[in-house]
Amino acid sequence: MEREYMEYDVVVVGAGPAGLAAACRLKQLDPELSVVVLEKGSEVGAHILSGAVFEPRALDELFPDWRERSAPLLTPVQRDEVYVLRSASKAWRVPGPFVPRTMHNEGNFVISLGKFCKWLAAQAEELGVEIFPGFPAADVVYREDGSVKGIVTGDMGVGADGKPKDNYTPGMELHAKYTLFAEGCRGHLGKRLIARFRLDEGRDPQHYGIGIKELWRVPKEKHQPGLVLHSAGWPLDESGSAGGGFLYHLEDQLVAVGLITDLSYSNPWVSPFDEFQRYKTHPVIRRHLEGGERICYGARAITKGGLQSLPKMSFPGGLLIGDDAGTLNFAKIKGSHAAMKSGLIAAELVAQAIAAGKSGDELDYEAAFRASWLYQELWESRNFGPAQHKWGNVWGSAYAFFDLNLMRGRVPWTLRDPIPDHAQLKPATECPQIAYPKPDGKLTFDKLSSVFLSNTNHEEDQPCHLILKDPRIPIEVNLPRWAEPAQRYCPAGVYEVVDAPDGGKRFQINAQNCVHCKTCDIKDPSQNIEWVPPEGGGGPNYINM
Repeated sequence: MEREYMEYDVVVVGAGPAGLAAACRLKQLDPELSVVVLEKGSEVGAHILSGAVFEPRALDELFPDWRERSAPLLTPVQRDEVYVLRSASKAWRVPGPFVPRTMHNEGNFVISLGKFCKWLAAQAEELGVEIFPGFPAADVVYREDGSVKGIVTGDMGVGADGKPKDNYTPGMELHAKYTLFAEGCRGHLGKRLIARFRLDEGRDPQHYGIGIKELWRVPKEKHQPGLVLHSAGWPLDESGSAGGGFLYHLEDQLVAVGLITDLSYSNPWVSPFDEFQRYKTHPVIRRHLEGGERICYGARAITKGGLQSLPKMSFPGGLLIGDDAGTLNFAKIKGSHAAMKSGLIAAELVAQAIAAGKSGDELDYEAAFRASWLYQELWESRNFGPAQHKWGNVWGSAYAFFDLNLMRGRVPWTLRDPIPDHAQLKPATECPQIAYPKPDGKLTFDKLSSVFLSNTNHEEDQPCHLILKDPRIPIEVNLPRWAEPAQRYCPAGVYEVVDAPDGGKRFQINAQNCVHCKTCDIKDPSQNIEWVPPEGGGGPNYINM
């Protein structure tokens, strides 16, 4: 069908750190460029979730005067604490000299990444960037020669039966000389582009974690602004799983607490949500939260494969930037500065190409990337993730101390991690079942009350945005083999196995609960679930996450 279209010099998909940094830099380099940013959330920041400890290196390059511009970097890191949680009640604090140097946070800030992205969007608009929230990019538009021409936004007003409703509005095509894809981890268009242009040839598969986070307001006497706490070990080590926890004290008596569960885990009975609830009961964590109030909840997958898993980031007509490619430095437990730098590199290449009269060709991103501090940083940290998977958190961290602190990442080998996360699950009959404790409603909670705090909302009468490639697989394949793990890996209660009228079992999808974390798209052992964007503006509406 013929759609209306608009022409721009550059289209940016995603109003996160990478996309907004790229948009700002483009307008700094050439104010005459027409630049538009699309954001699927109801507003900038609505779908942004991160720890977050922020390293300002890329921000210093983009806006050296960010302090005068009142950037919301309000809480400098005052001290780091790193623990190995040995059991439900015991812990060992790691002495500072033995902590991998990438986890030292002098000069960094504890921030709300959502609040930061709203500020970054304001800077972009001041420079003349157009930002359209509530408009997801539904598909890629190609030129006749196969290069990327732009995107098409999602149709609005389509009913659950797939038919147009009275308020139907077709999506619009946005054409550009170059399109930058900055959708974040496991972007649905990025995934298609990687497959179409075979951008992952010769690379290790990407690896992921599921990060689950709560924001608490704590009593004034417990508040320690600038405290950054990281941990490894319990409770994940009880199931042989990897990952780690974090707890950060922000301003205004706010504390962010969360657990990252590596999606390489093998026991299908593991529930990352319930592991996080257990995590908060450890005395090291509990003492910061007791007497406080939980005010927000969210979950998001993160990329953690590192340099070996980075796909080629360029293709004719566009670039993958930020976590759409996977630039997060897991050894630092930070990705925002890396995402921003990848966007700055992209913007400089695109501005040069357009100034030279080019359009739709493939830019040499690889050379510019390799010449940057971002490549050097990721190269030095390249063995951190594979070591964690190979030897577990404790011995993997011991290796990281040798590699990063003593050798500065200059060891003459590169560890590989060739098995994708979805292929790691063992049959349910080979793994011990896990009986998780019931929530107490004070420190630990259930999924549905948690989703309520994410402010998640979707138009009910619309096509399901969680697509089963084969509807038979959850019951006929996944249930007998892996006890259908979607019931447990989803942090929002989207997937259930319920009794069917015929006496059998039925797979139920509660799409209205979806917080857009993408875990199902990643971890489903049959790779049968595909996440696509729902109607614009749907999903969580995170406040200061």
